[in-house]
Amino acid sequence: MTGRIERSVTYGILALFTVISLTPVVGILSTAFGPRSSLNPGFSLPDGINWGNFADAWTRGHFGTYLTNSVLVTVVVVVVTSVLAVLAAYAFGVMRFPGSNVLFYLFVIGLTLPQEALVVPLYFDLRYWELTDTYWALILPQTAQSLAFGVFWMRAYFRNSPRSVIEAARIDGASSWSTLWRVLVPMGRPAVSTMVVIVFMWTWNEFLMALVMVSDEAHRTVPLGLAFFQGRHSSETALLAAASVLIALPVVVVYVALQRRFIEGMLSGAVKE
Repeated sequence: MTGRIERSVTYGILALFTVISLTPVVGILSTAFGPRSSLNPGFSLPDGINWGNFADAWTRGHFGTYLTNSVLVTVVVVVVTSVLAVLAAYAFGVMRFPGSNVLFYLFVIGLTLPQEALVVPLYFDLRYWELTDTYWALILPQTAQSLAFGVFWMRAYFRNSPRSVIEAARIDGASSWSTLWRVLVPMGRPAVSTMVVIVFMWTWNEFLMALVMVSDEAHRTVPLGLAFFQGRHSSETALLAAASVLIALPVVVVYVALQRRFIEGMLSGAVKE
């Protein structure tokens, strides 16, 4: 009887938080599909499904260009960060060499530095090298920022990896390179997937770096493009809601595709013996 009550209370709390979490989403969707003449965003069901809001927002906001820029920057940052983080974390977590702890804590310091304190010096450095208003002005800083988390996250996985598996691979004649890519990385797919999802969301939603480093429209990313779109269409709530849905959709797709691995990585973080 007590167990049934506890389950009922647990499900009730989960249902309550689900409703609280989904309420803003329902509000945005109802506004995005609602009539364009409406100035009162709310949670009432629209009279019909107005797909034209999405098409108009896409065309008037130039989101095709912005999405292309965001996809390019995000894919490069995620791929480079993942490869470098795996290599560095493997060295810190499995290998033993002088100064490894000092070097690792230098990476960890990157997690403590606020972006606002770095963006101005970065801007002057990149302007000196004539990299502002280029994709490199977005890719290089965001890769460096994400690498600190990636190394920290993957090192925890490698340190908790079964030593018997590593030793067995070495006995079979596998090199360190083969042990990493053929044994440990396939075993650590949940940890890698979690890192990929988090870095993807950080990079896709980055606003301050794009605002400072990019001044021309040709290199704007979707968060920056949405801010300018809002300034021009602040009274057209249906178009703003439709643009917000278009921008959030890639993040939702990536999370749904990797959700199982992401949850496994968040709950376990590592494969243990």
